[in-house]
Formats: sequence, C-alpha cells, structure tokens
Amino acid sequence: MDKSNFTPPGITTTAANQAQKAMGDRPTTTTNTPNMREGETQLTLQWYGNRDVRVIEAPVPAITEPTDVICKVTATTVCGSDLHLYNKEIMQLQRGDILGHEWMGVVDEVGSEIKNVKKGDRVVASFQIACGTCKFCQEGLSSMCDKTNSSSVQEKLYGKPFAGLFGYSHFAGGFAGGQAEYVRCPFGDVNLLKIPDSVPDEKALYLSDIVPTSYHAVQCADVEKGKSVAIWGAGPIGLLAAKWCMLAGARRVIVIDKVKERLALAQDTIGTDIINFEEEKDVVAAIYKLEPEGVDCGIDAAAFRYTKGILHTVQRAVGLETDSSEIVNEALRAVRKFGSICLVADYAALTNQFLIGALMEKGITLRGAGQAPVQKYWKDLLKKIESGEFDPTIILSHRFHIDEFRELYEAFDKKEDGIMKTFVQTRFSGPRASGTPALSSFKAGDVKPSAVV
Repeated sequence: MDKSNFTPPGITTTAANQAQKAMGDRPTTTTNTPNMREGETQLTLQWYGNRDVRVIEAPVPAITEPTDVICKVTATTVCGSDLHLYNKEIMQLQRGDILGHEWMGVVDEVGSEIKNVKKGDRVVASFQIACGTCKFCQEGLSSMCDKTNSSSVQEKLYGKPFAGLFGYSHFAGGFAGGQAEYVRCPFGDVNLLKIPDSVPDEKALYLSDIVPTSYHAVQCADVEKGKSVAIWGAGPIGLLAAKWCMLAGARRVIVIDKVKERLALAQDTIGTDIINFEEEKDVVAAIYKLEPEGVDCGIDAAAFRYTKGILHTVQRAVGLETDSSEIVNEALRAVRKFGSICLVADYAALTNQFLIGALMEKGITLRGAGQAPVQKYWKDLLKKIESGEFDPTIILSHRFHIDEFRELYEAFDKKEDGIMKTFVQTRFSGPRASGTPALSSFKAGDVKPSAVV
C-alpha cells in the first residue's frame, strides 16, 4: 500500500472549510478577493486536489485598496513547504487557489496611499502580509500580524492566528500567491523591499522567505560562537541555516539527512559534519560519537510529513495524529542538558509519543520559530547579500519557466533530477545572472544537471 496516497489525517480540508463557513471570517483590514483588470490575463499555478496543480490562465488583479501594489513577477519558486499543499496536508485549501509565497518583481501599479515604491521599482515581497500598524507589527513581529488572516479555523485551533500569507491556503488568509505573472500585494509599503541593481533576481528572490527564515532559526536556537549545532533536514532552510551557523562562529555543525547529494553540499560547500540516517540508523548515538556531551543547539528543519518508523506512519494514515514527533524526540535526546532546540520545520496540529520527560528533566529550551518575521531582518540580510558575505545561490540548482510548474512540483516532490532550490522565470524576467543555472525544460527533456552537486 502506498501511504503517500492517503488523505491527510486529522481535520480534513472539507471539514475545515465547512467550519470556516459556519463561524464566518475573522475581521481583517484587507481583502483576499481583489478586483480584476478587464480584458487582461496571466499564467498562474492553481491547486485542484491532492497532487493536482495546473498552470491556468486567470484574470490579472487590479488595485482594490489604496495601500495595494500590483507587481509583474520576474522570479518565483517552489518551496519545500509548498509540498504540504501539493500533498493536501494543509487544511482549508480550495480548488483554484493560486499558490506560491516566494516571489519578487517589478512594480506595475500603486494605490493612492503608497509612498515607498513606484512603478518600475524592483522589489521582493515578504511571504507574509503584514498591516504595519497592529501591536505585533509595531514590535517588529510582522509574521504575527493580527489584522490580515481571516481564518477562524486557525484562531480556534491555535488561540490566535499568524499573519496572512501569500498563496498558502485559506488557513493562512486565502490570498492569491506568487506562482503567477502578476500579484496584488496588500499594504505594499510594508510588504515590499526595494532591491538595488547590484543584486540580481537570483539572489534577491530568496529574501522573500528562506534567507530570513533560516537566519531566524539560528537566532531562535541560540547559536553562538563556540557552540555545536545539529540540524535535521538538508533542504534549503537546513542548508542555509548551516551556513548562518558557520558565519556565527559555531564550533561544529552536523547536518542530518538521507539525500546524498544534499549531504555532499553540506559537507563540501558549507563545511559541516554529516550523518546519513539511512546508513547510521541510530542518529542520537552518531551525534554523541561526535559530541560526547550532546550538541549545544538543535534545529529541526525537516517536516511533519516525513515519518521514519511504522508507528507514526500508521498513526498519520488513520488520523490519530497530524504530525510526527520522531525528529523532535531525536533532538531532545541528542541536545546536551540545558541545551536549546528550535523548530523551524512546519508543524500543523497534533502529535503523539512526544518525549516530554526529556524536555523537562534535561532542562531543554524548546522553541517554535513561528513564521519568521521577514521584515525584522531583510534590510540587514540584503546588505549581507550585497556585500558578498552571504550567497543564497549556493543552493540554487535549476531554472525553469512558469509554464512547467506542474512538472516541477512532481519532480521536486519525488526529489528527482537533483532539484534543490529553483528559480522560475516568467515573461517579465530578465536574462539570467552570470554563474547561475541555465534554463531547463521537462517538456523538452532537457533538465540540466544540478548546479550545486
């Protein structure tokens, strides 16, 4: 039996949508249903069901509120967390939702109250939509904006919701995403960052999410000079977090995964130790061989959907839990007494067999990173990219065209063709930057070798 074909456990999308309808939307200060330009169309990537995404022509959004900005998308990508949507593991998805939360572009039109950007500016968008005026926004915690997520279901489940997100289901506000040729950005002065000409799209794009998210994870894990760190998951977030740890002066960084190409990148390019958990079945023992007292810090950059043992595979399949606790439990056992752990991996709802005793008795600080407050970090991180101190293209493996998004999702989900992090171009994209991957094509049978392995 192929467990990957199960409908996700726990609260189903249908039930969540029904609950949302019954409770009604939370009040917000923006809308997720914009006006549309008459007679204009664009290519978009839309969700239609479990592993069913389609490139479809759709109307172009128009200025709907005076704080809106309409952008022509010049760069977008697919994120590991998008695979939760692809596999129908996030509730409140609706057929026809436009996906994608990582994007940048050129300003095409601005609302009457916009002051910071103008038509023609190159900008990157934060993956979260912040109002800029609520208490959380004023504290610099844009990802926890109280005024942009209409999901009553999330509020009921979590107590209070996080900010609305681009292209990440109605559980995250129901906003159209950036896997498209045009995007409406609410509160454009807050959620767009101007990019200087010295920084190409291939580097600036990742300020939308993975650069600040990986940096935030390292801050939350309390990584400092001289400390040792274990990172579970060698995806883009885990690998960039490893790089940030090295720049912070960590004494040792250990990356744990099973994908050999990704582990090779961690070891050869970033300079970490590695553990292949298919070869080292006891990850905790392998960590203690390297660090006899345990590591000072742990970062879980894997994901709730990946199970290692039959117990959690079955529990997720039959709806007894939504999220596996296996990685968190490994981290609790592997981190030294009074160490710290950051969960930056996406966890959605409920888990079983959580090793709560180790958390308490070892005095470990376990912190959820939350959605990273991008606006808190992105100006400083842009400077690090512009200076050359940090180069996010170390994980950029391929370049594709927007009309091949469906094929890209399938290959990325199966971890085929060495795909790590992609750059997806549109009709508005400029020439590729020197030293970055050439255009690949699934349809033409011309997928270039990975640029990072």
